[in-house]
Amino acid sequence: MKFVAQRVLGASLKADGRLVSEIGRGLVVFFGIKAGDAAAQAQRCAEKLAHLRIFEDEAGKMNLSVKDVGGEVLFVSQFTLYGDCARGNRPSFTEAERPERAEELYRYAAERLRAQGVPVRTGVFGADMEIAQINDGPVTIIYEI
Repeated sequence: MKFVAQRVLGASLKADGRLVSEIGRGLVVFFGIKAGDAAAQAQRCAEKLAHLRIFEDEAGKMNLSVKDVGGEVLFVSQFTLYGDCARGNRPSFTEAERPERAEELYRYAAERLRAQGVPVRTGVFGADMEIAQINDGPVTIIYEI
């Protein structure tokens, strides 16, 4: 499993031209699931996201989590995180999990993140989405388990 978390001042997500999700201050998280990943990894990712200290405290140090600042998460499934472009110029997605299993783990990870006390908005699994975000910093963290 892999995620890319970006600190934002706000973000919105559209699918089929309609607004699906919107958040204020928080994180936009692109979440990829590799073939063979399991629920335990999804749980660990949720815990990491809830407690990742990438928001500034009063002293300007990155010492606070999304939970600490009362932020929200826009959680977006993105199989292209497992695109392999080592050979040629067209990425191969053979490392990405099958859609049925990936959707199950994506929903489970979002659920586990909510259980950590973080408000979570989701995208539309498997849809072509438009995401607008105002990056803060910018701060971008990549994590793979």
